[in-house]
Amino acid sequence: MTTTATPSPTLNTQPRITDVDGFYEHLLNAHVGLSRDDSEALNARLILLLANQIGDTGLLKHCVDAAREVSR
Repeated sequence: MTTTATPSPTLNTQPRITDVDGFYEHLLNAHVGLSRDDSEALNARLILLLANQIGDTGLLKHCVDAAREVSR
């Protein structure tokens, strides 16, 4: 039985947010007054919401792997 490898999705790293500074400020402000645990929970919920918007498991895994590589 021959298996065909699924092509790796293309990761778009070019800026696509129209107001990067405004978004970043909004993101930071969402954390104001939260404990570390609550801030981490907010990040987890945001990641899951954004992942659901993307909806492509292969692309999401590729993003996770790329982010992990940057942190090494």
